[in-house]
Amino acid sequence: MIQHTFGLLFKPGQQWKTISELPESSQNMLVLYPFIFAILPAIAWYWGTSQVGWTVGTYNEVIKLTEASALQVNILFYCVMVGAVATIGYFIHWMSSTYGAEHSSLAKGIMIAGLTATPLFVAGLVGFYPVLWIDLLIGVVAVSWSVYLMYLGIPIVMNIPQERGFLFSSAILAISLVILVCIMVVSILAWDYGAAPAFTDG
Repeated sequence: MIQHTFGLLFKPGQQWKTISELPESSQNMLVLYPFIFAILPAIAWYWGTSQVGWTVGTYNEVIKLTEASALQVNILFYCVMVGAVATIGYFIHWMSSTYGAEHSSLAKGIMIAGLTATPLFVAGLVGFYPVLWIDLLIGVVAVSWSVYLMYLGIPIVMNIPQERGFLFSSAILAISLVILVCIMVVSILAWDYGAAPAFTDG
């Protein structure tokens, strides 16, 4: 699986073609990709928020979460990442026939969504050392690269023309933005109902 990670980061077009030529059984195995790689940012942010901490503005006080709170938050973080990828994958599969894709399956949809999220999983490693402006900068680059991977990969893997693939990818991007808003709303509600982070005293 690791070869797909480096390929999508450095030679995305070639890597998508390689993935599209894999037998169906190998493609189905890539469903596990997001479940495995989503662990990386969860571990990074657990360590960063509970052991390293961060500062806000000009204040020198280091803010940390308690280990129990960081564990709870990052387990939820992992579940949200995996759930979002699976949901986007479902919509890729559900909309595939509309855009003329053949031999689509839910596994293929989740595979595409998971591989598209590769830059986000890798960028999540900045959580080991939480610095707000660096994290935001890297996050913007990662999101941009993920969007690029989606627009590049969907027509190749689904074997549809570029023009149709552009419309397909745009529809999935819109759905992804709706999912993001839903995650934000659910996060706010979760904070109100007992999942708010607990900070250390020191």
